[in-house]
Amino acid sequence: MPKINGNEIRSGNILEHNDGLWVAVKVDHVKPGKGGAFAQVEMKNLRNGSKLNERFRSADKVERVRLEQKDQQFLFETDGMLTFMDTESYEQIELPADLLGERRPFLQDGMTAQIEYYESEALSVSLPQKVTCTVTETEPVVKGQTASKSFKPALLDNGVRIMVPPFINVDEAIIVDTESMEYSERA
Repeated sequence: MPKINGNEIRSGNILEHNDGLWVAVKVDHVKPGKGGAFAQVEMKNLRNGSKLNERFRSADKVERVRLEQKDQQFLFETDGMLTFMDTESYEQIELPADLLGERRPFLQDGMTAQIEYYESEALSVSLPQKVTCTVTETEPVVKGQTASKSFKPALLDNGVRIMVPPFINVDEAIIVDTESMEYSERA
């Protein structure tokens, strides 16, 4: 694995530090009036989610890690474990459902998700950017309300509540952004 200087750390980099894998969430390059410059790095542990603030001087060497990304198909969920299948080798793996956090309801049967591996350990699961859902419950359209940029609450078929434009009706398919968990467009 390549070693990088402390001043080369960027947001999104994955670092091996203190016998753990950390993702750099926020990086501030500080140049104080006295002394040498340093990078103030806010990091999040990929295994347990704990956070850490660390200072790295430009002379400090840090191990940068590259994760292997594989597209895998979601099969089913049992007892809080999600089962995915590698589409090339047909090998199946089980991952805890809490890896997805609040995005779990957007995972649909047969969906292809991207799983990041460090050696043979699965660390994270990312869903496709946009997912199609159906509105199961929302308020009726109020005439004359379309002029302003207003939104109304809606319940989706996966149990998630989001805000949608007033022209969206019940049983309508919409596309939801899984990153922001907001309405994107009509399907």
